[in-house]
Amino acid sequence: MASCRALCAFLVPTLVALLTPHACADDKPKATFAKDGIAFLKTHCYYCHGEKFTKSELDLTSYQDDKSLVKDRKVWLKVMQMLEAGAMPPKEREQPKPEEFAAFLKLIDDVFEVADRNAKPDPGHVTIRRLNRTEYNNTIRDLVGVDFQPAEDFPSDDVGHGFDNIGDVLSLSPVLLERYLAAAETIMKRAVLTGDPPKPPVRHVAARFLEPALQGNTDNVHFRDLKTKGRVHSLYNLTLDGDYRIRTRVYGLQVGDEPPKFTFTAEDKEYGSFEVKADSDKKPESFTSQTFQLKAGQRRVAVEFTNEFKDPNATDPAKQSRTLFVEYIELEGPLDSTPESHKRIMACKPDASKEEKSREILTRFATRAYRRPATKDEVDRLIKVVESAEKRGDKWDAGMQLALEAVLVSPKFLFRIELDDRPDSSDQHPIDEYQLASRLSYFLWSTMPDQELFDLAGEKKLTDNLEAQVRRMLKDPKAHALVDNFAMQWLQLHRLKTFEPDPKLFPHFDEPLRQAMLKETELFFDHIMREDRSVLELIDADYTFLNERLARHYGIVDTNGNRTGGKDRKKPGQPIRGENFVRVHLADGERGGLLTQASILTVSSNPTRTSPVKRGKWVLEQLLGTPPPPPPPNVPELPADDKAQLTGSLRQRMEQHRSKTSCANCHAKMDPLGFAFENYDAIGAYRTKDGDFDIDPSGTLPDGRTFKGPQELKQILKEKKTLFSRCLTEKLLTYATGRGLEYYDRRTVNAIVKALEQNDYRFSKLVVEICKSDPFRMRRGKDK
Repeated sequence: MASCRALCAFLVPTLVALLTPHACADDKPKATFAKDGIAFLKTHCYYCHGEKFTKSELDLTSYQDDKSLVKDRKVWLKVMQMLEAGAMPPKEREQPKPEEFAAFLKLIDDVFEVADRNAKPDPGHVTIRRLNRTEYNNTIRDLVGVDFQPAEDFPSDDVGHGFDNIGDVLSLSPVLLERYLAAAETIMKRAVLTGDPPKPPVRHVAARFLEPALQGNTDNVHFRDLKTKGRVHSLYNLTLDGDYRIRTRVYGLQVGDEPPKFTFTAEDKEYGSFEVKADSDKKPESFTSQTFQLKAGQRRVAVEFTNEFKDPNATDPAKQSRTLFVEYIELEGPLDSTPESHKRIMACKPDASKEEKSREILTRFATRAYRRPATKDEVDRLIKVVESAEKRGDKWDAGMQLALEAVLVSPKFLFRIELDDRPDSSDQHPIDEYQLASRLSYFLWSTMPDQELFDLAGEKKLTDNLEAQVRRMLKDPKAHALVDNFAMQWLQLHRLKTFEPDPKLFPHFDEPLRQAMLKETELFFDHIMREDRSVLELIDADYTFLNERLARHYGIVDTNGNRTGGKDRKKPGQPIRGENFVRVHLADGERGGLLTQASILTVSSNPTRTSPVKRGKWVLEQLLGTPPPPPPPNVPELPADDKAQLTGSLRQRMEQHRSKTSCANCHAKMDPLGFAFENYDAIGAYRTKDGDFDIDPSGTLPDGRTFKGPQELKQILKEKKTLFSRCLTEKLLTYATGRGLEYYDRRTVNAIVKALEQNDYRFSKLVVEICKSDPFRMRRGKDK
């Protein structure tokens, strides 16, 4: 027993020493800023920023420890950007070795990583946000029921951090305020009636225009005669559901024992049968159908002759056949011409007093417009507007119309105001349920919350059902707003609407092609969202969506991706015909993913030629989140005239252009990415030559990896999935919160990226995690 204790006494300390990392002879002491960081600064930075000069008013000698770095994080992020760009140290000074650069940057990054990990959570602050033009239109549509784009003549919204829903740039100018006042008046005049409703519309079609069409000369034909069992009809384009009636005026020729008979039909359903007693010697007789319901759309309305008869003994040919003579067909309706918006807004208890009706209507409307329960004081002030109008001699409904206009110009409607219900709290705390409902709806739908969100918020159950609601909202048709308002801005495709390539160089570019380019990208992103596919398919996928015009531009003939004149045809698919888009399988690698879609390739080109710099910069900024710094001043544009090609291919000219030391570092990052897509011209058509020169789409990235064309580059980019998913997360989180991201958001971004990696990069997981994140759900405490 004693020997066992002795053995343990010997082995335990020995094992501890062996297993302790610091006991290893090969371990180096951990680098610190106080020692290693300052040593780097003394060697390479103090000369310009501390010892003799303070260029750009930056004195780096004031930073002596980790705490001082964290305190001035924004300054150090700029320093790191300048170092990464090769702009510091100046070229005339001694340059650090690459490994020294990398070690110093990692050291600074580690300092911030530790600080973020131990810092008090900070969800950030969002400047009060005005509804942008899109959000205003959509909100009016859902609140009022009038869908006529009232914000079309508003001034354009400013853009910040790539999006037009950023609170810091959504200002309110005097011109915009005037537009709001005018829009509120126009909206309410269309939505709410004052006085008696207008008479129902009547659509009159004279005999000569009824179907089937008359043959021969019809100039003097006022009646259509039906001698055999059959009908005359007309098609009506109806914009509203409702109750309708049919009218006609006819006379008949009686042959046999019965007068002519007919029925009214709409969409082949009968709505009344009649006998015609009037004959040719008397005035025509008018008939009206029973009231019936029709849905909006193209509808067929007819008069059908039902009792055909021919007298075999008649000697006068004009009196052989029983005949119905039709002068016209009229469709009247909808019979209740009160707009649906009026019925919805002005609904109230019919037996209530005028003041009770006003309160019921205004409370409901203001609650929905303010996106939270309207207070009694707010409703009282609106009721005073109605009372003031009545004192001036206006009718009650005119006063109500004015009060509803007041709601639409209230800051509580025009701005997404989020009052703090715990203003004295020093800790971060959740926004209230109604504010969360608005954040969800404007993020995913670009409009106000629907009734289900309102109900859950009112029951304080929205937070508990957050993920289920996000998934429900993503399936709703209104989620297409993410395509229109996030994806199109993230991918910078609004430029395509005004892009004009040189018509002499690109005569095949036209408006249908432009629209098809945009539609392909919209459908592609929408498919990934709706089918909850991996966001990595945005980089590369084996399918896309084409119509005949775009397929012809790509040289694709059918849905299996077979090409015009292709030698190795795959199994034939369905031919691509017409304006409708179909899903097309891609297997040859020439197309696939955003990077080879004509929309992206066109907006990243010049009007006369491709631009490897723009295409490379687009990849760095929009897909990898590593934008290059701005170019040095006074750098001339690359010549683009006919004589330019005399100096070599575009690649050769670019190499000459970036020979300057100040340009080389950034171009080494951008140019290889851009040259990978040189097989696609300035409007995205595939080519193998640029003028007289063969195209070389190969390249070498700064990390030493090489590729021979776009397909290999896309595979490399897919391997950088963490970098891409981080970039996409940052873009979508910026859009969702309406503010630019700060250093304290790093922890949130890291958590979302990790969750995305663990869930096969599914699009829904990205959205769900953003909606569950602190920046989306929380607000700062009072000490921030």
